[in-house]
Amino acid sequence: MSTSHGVTHDHGQTKKATASGWIGSALEYYDFFIYAQAAALVFPSIFFDKNDPKMGIIGALGTYAVGYVARPIGAFVLGAWGDKHGRKNVLVLCMLLMGASTFLVAILPTYQQVGFLAPALLLVLRLVQGFAVAGEISGASSMILEHAPFGRRGYFGSFTLQGTQFGQILAAAIFLPLATFMSDESFKSWGWRIPFLLSVFVVFAGYVIRRRVEETHAFESEKAQGNVAQTPIAEAFRDSGMSILRVFMMQLFNIIAVTTSVFGATYATNKEYGVGMAASVYLWIPILGNICAVAVIPFVGNLSDKIGRRPLIMFATITCGLLSFGYLWSVSQKNVPLAIAFSLLMWGTVYQGQNAVYPAFYPEQFPTRTRVTGMAIAHNMGTAISSAMAFVLAWVAPPGTQNVWLVVGAITMGICIISFFGAYFSPETSRFRSEDLGVPGAKPVPEAEYLRLRQAAIDSAKAQKVAA
Repeated sequence: MSTSHGVTHDHGQTKKATASGWIGSALEYYDFFIYAQAAALVFPSIFFDKNDPKMGIIGALGTYAVGYVARPIGAFVLGAWGDKHGRKNVLVLCMLLMGASTFLVAILPTYQQVGFLAPALLLVLRLVQGFAVAGEISGASSMILEHAPFGRRGYFGSFTLQGTQFGQILAAAIFLPLATFMSDESFKSWGWRIPFLLSVFVVFAGYVIRRRVEETHAFESEKAQGNVAQTPIAEAFRDSGMSILRVFMMQLFNIIAVTTSVFGATYATNKEYGVGMAASVYLWIPILGNICAVAVIPFVGNLSDKIGRRPLIMFATITCGLLSFGYLWSVSQKNVPLAIAFSLLMWGTVYQGQNAVYPAFYPEQFPTRTRVTGMAIAHNMGTAISSAMAFVLAWVAPPGTQNVWLVVGAITMGICIISFFGAYFSPETSRFRSEDLGVPGAKPVPEAEYLRLRQAAIDSAKAQKVAA
């Protein structure tokens, strides 16, 4: 506990909120990575009919994709829950839903044991995972933002996305050795279940941390004043419709991840495209990029507190769009060292100008009463649309297409330009805003006035607790 300009600030709560966001995001992308790998390597033969391998592949990848279908639904439900019942409340709920569904995948019966019930259960659990993930980033970002000290929101908020990158590294560290050193029979029989079972330890740690985080002063102030949104979805669209649109546009920048990790993997390793890069070699490209990102993210988040959020996001969107041409071209040339260099530059470094900054920038676009809802809807809709582009890219540039790298790069660049304009037309938010305290109005205010308003909100919340 420390005091700055007469305002009490609990650094312990800031650290707990940050750890809560970090571990939740790590679990989300740990699950994302192991599910994607299992869907490609294992699920077609154990959850679907072995006598129809083509349908097995379609079904396995379909259950993977359906998680994205559930995300917009989860955004509406869990976003509204977070604004009505509190950030802590929704984060604990998301953690339990994600943890339970991931663990249950590990103990599912196979197609050979229960027939069509196996893929049906897998589909249900994937829907629950997608639903739960939708409230994670927006809830964690809002929690960290509202607990963070003045002038450090970008820095502390960035740890949410550092968790996503670390989750992918952790998954690779567990999944890849199992697939490499176990016999194919053992891995498909029971080895693939180990990464899913291990998620229970991450869930337990995250649950303990989240239970110890206090609700934010911003939400408690709204609650004390009877200002909690009763219809968050309607109010978010009514009062912040343009903010939802701008954040949606910015989140389309996820196309870089799709181009790099999803289409890029198919382009590099599928023999029909004529590149024929070994999967074991290609997998190291995104892994090295993620390792670089883990180191870069806090520095970029801190930089956004000093020079602003918009400049970093606008620079990242245009630069990554340009770099995507070079990355795809290097893959087309089977030039592994050059592909790794482009990955480290584009994915590991420049991409973080948006990735590390949006956990602070997106929730700052919305007033406290509809913050989780507004961000959840815009973020998940943008993620769902940009993720669906993996199918569009494969359709527009199938095997046999001339200059695949140029066609896909042009589409990626076009979407990055849309993302650029989303940031360009958004207000800069790296300074203090009175609405974070439940005070009507969303204009930036001087630090001294912000500190005065925040202290008044803290005193009011304490008085309400004493009276109760």
